[in-house]
Amino acid sequence: MVYTQFGDSTLFSVHSDDAPTVYVNGTAPQPLRNQTDPIVRNLEREMAGLNWLNPYTGAVENNIMVALADHTEMKTLHMVTADPFRTATFTPFADPDWFFFATGGATPATCAMPAACASIPARTSQSFAWNHGDIQDEIASTWVGYVGQGIDQSGIDSATWSDHTDVRPTILELVGLQDDYRHDGRVISEILQGYARPSALKKSGSFVALAQIYKQVNASFGEFAMDTLKASTKALASNDAGDATYTSIEGQIQSLTAQRDALAAQMIGLLEGAEFKGQTFSDAQAQLLIAQGEALLNQAKTLPH
Repeated sequence: MVYTQFGDSTLFSVHSDDAPTVYVNGTAPQPLRNQTDPIVRNLEREMAGLNWLNPYTGAVENNIMVALADHTEMKTLHMVTADPFRTATFTPFADPDWFFFATGGATPATCAMPAACASIPARTSQSFAWNHGDIQDEIASTWVGYVGQGIDQSGIDSATWSDHTDVRPTILELVGLQDDYRHDGRVISEILQGYARPSALKKSGSFVALAQIYKQVNASFGEFAMDTLKASTKALASNDAGDATYTSIEGQIQSLTAQRDALAAQMIGLLEGAEFKGQTFSDAQAQLLIAQGEALLNQAKTLPH
């Protein structure tokens, strides 16, 4: 699609998905190109402007990619791994109606007809659209069920915001075990019966408030992440003199992410201390961090997008 629409013969590979992580071929000994490489920046702009014929509607659909992140924002989203060969050059997030597959081959191919690049898949178990990999609530949001001793059985809790990282510490707390490393998630105390909550957690009156702001600051789908992703999308799509917009926004995201990482470390330190080490914390300690978290969220909301 990129080659046909823009004539860009840059070689890259993708991980087939609704959010197809892009690996832009580099030169030895560097496996992938740097995120500020002009070739990468040009490809990001093209992805931002990608449009194609929707085979369902018969109309050309604009802005197929609804969001984009390179290493700066991917770090914010916790998508940068310890292995540089696994970390993509950048990641576009598509409209949920579109699912992208790698075509393979040593040279890019032109689509003779729109249907050659975009088609309606056969309805089989291999039809992946609308089931994973993207940022829309309908795809990213799901349910988790907790049943057992110590769990509040009053029914469905549709108010508590959590994610996958909270499952492990919650289960460990219930079974009386702990890890020798710090978690990214927190114990979901809201679903625990009173007797199942550690005494230090109960004595720390602001535990829930601190835990909830921590998730919005640090989680991949929290407010901070989603607001910085909007700014990242504007940055990667920009094309002004000297790449000034890109440089400015990327710098702001980097600065806020560094502040976020430091603040999140303090927050989870207090939370884990109460959960697994019997260490209480005062309302004054919690409220100070909560105020800093709210200020950081407000800064992220004011980023250009």
